[in-house]
Amino acid sequence: MGNIIISKKRYQELLDKALRYEYLRRIMEEDIFAPPPTRNIEKIIRAFEKTGIYSKEFLRSLKRGLRRSSYFKNENSSSSPRN
Repeated sequence: MGNIIISKKRYQELLDKALRYEYLRRIMEEDIFAPPPTRNIEKIIRAFEKTGIYSKEFLRSLKRGLRRSSYFKNENSSSSPRN
């Protein structure tokens, strides 16, 4: 097989693409559709609050959405669906 000469810039671009592809391939091998580790809405909201990066409005919206979700209804059935 013969040699191919490419510029250093082009080599870096190809290497970057290859590394990104490898990263995505590894992620896709994981079970990305696994259920969340908890169904407890309050635990989830507290975890989001602890990060300090989400607004109160977003957290209220998230909580409202989780309450509407059939997946979370089982563990939080005593919660009213209204915020």
